[in-house]
Amino acid sequence: MAGLFDSYTLKDVTLRNRIMVGPMCQYQAQDGLANDWHSVHYTSLARGGSALVVVEATAVSPEGRITPNCLGLWNDQQAQALAPIVASIRKAGAVPGIQLAHAGRKASANIPWEGDDHIPAGAPKSWQPIAPSPLAFGGDLNRTPQEMTLDDIARVKADFVKATERARDAGFQWLMLHFAHGYLAQSFFSAHSNQRTDQYGGSAENRARFLIETLEAVKAVWPENLPLTARFGVIEFDGRDEETFADSVSLLKKLRSAGLDFLDVSIGFSTPTATIPWSAGFMGPWARRTAEETGLPVSTSWYISEGRQADALIRTGGLDMVTIGRPLLANPHWPFAAAKALHKKEAGAILPPSYGWWLNRYQ
Repeated sequence: MAGLFDSYTLKDVTLRNRIMVGPMCQYQAQDGLANDWHSVHYTSLARGGSALVVVEATAVSPEGRITPNCLGLWNDQQAQALAPIVASIRKAGAVPGIQLAHAGRKASANIPWEGDDHIPAGAPKSWQPIAPSPLAFGGDLNRTPQEMTLDDIARVKADFVKATERARDAGFQWLMLHFAHGYLAQSFFSAHSNQRTDQYGGSAENRARFLIETLEAVKAVWPENLPLTARFGVIEFDGRDEETFADSVSLLKKLRSAGLDFLDVSIGFSTPTATIPWSAGFMGPWARRTAEETGLPVSTSWYISEGRQADALIRTGGLDMVTIGRPLLANPHWPFAAAKALHKKEAGAILPPSYGWWLNRYQ
C-alpha cells in the first residue's frame, strides 16, 4: 500500500514522493513575465522536498488573466523567462508543471489584497471579460462579460494550443489545464454561467464540448510520454450536488478517453451562493468517488495540512497524490515536517544535503 513518501510514476515521469505543490497565484508578474519573485518562490518549493511543483495559473492570452499581475504564456518572451525557473525546479529534484488558464468572466480583477473585485470598465488597467454567456458572476465580480462568438471559441482553443507548445519547449514535464473555479472552462460546463442555445450550451453534453475540444487540441501538441492533466470542479455545493457530480463523471470519462491522464479534484466556484462545507480534507471523499467512477488517478486539496492526514488520504482514502497549497506558503519545507510527523528515519534526506545533513546530524 503506497504512502505519502512512496514514489509515483505516470507515463515517463517519476515523482520522488506524492506531494504536489498546487498552483497558487502570486500576482507578481508584469506583462505576464516571470521575474525574481517567481524564481526564488518556485526554486524554494522544489528544494523543500515536494515532488511536483505546478506553476500558478498562467494565462494563455492577455484577456485570460485574472488580474494585470498574472503570469502569461502568450508570447515567446514569457516562455524564455520561465525556462530558467523550470531548470531550477528540475535541478532541485522536483518535476516542473504548469497550469494553463483563461479566467473568463472572472478576468480583469484587482489583486486580492487590493480589492479582489472587478476593475471598473474604462479604467487604465481594465479589459473586457468574455464568457459563454453575458452573465456576471455576482458579488464583487459584477461586470457583465461579452458573450463569446464561435470565432472567439476557436481563438481561445488555439491560444491554449500555442501556450502548450511554449510550455513544452520551456521544459515543463506536467501540464495541468485549469478547468475549475468558475474560470472559462468551468463556466462553459456550469449551468450557472452557460445559457447558450448553440452546440456549446443547453445539455450537459453540449456544455462539456469546449472542455473536450480544448483537451483534444492540446493533446495533439503535448508529448505523448508526459502527463496531460486537469484541475476540475466536480461539484458546486449549490443544492444540486448529485446531479452536478453525475454530469461531471460523464464528462471526465470522455476526457479520459480523449487523453486525460490525471485529475486534481476541486470545486466549481461557479456561483457566489454556494454553501461550501469547509473542513479538514472535506474534498477527499469526492475525490475518491471521482477516481472510483471514472478510473482516473486523482489528487485533491483544501484543508490538507498535516503529514499524517495526507498520508492517510493516500493509504486508505483513494488518492494517488495530495495537492498542498497554503501550508507550503507558510513552510516550503512542509514535506520535511510531514516526514517527521510520520516518524520517518533520516527525514532530512528529503531536503538538499546543505539542509538535510545538519537536520539529521543534530536531533
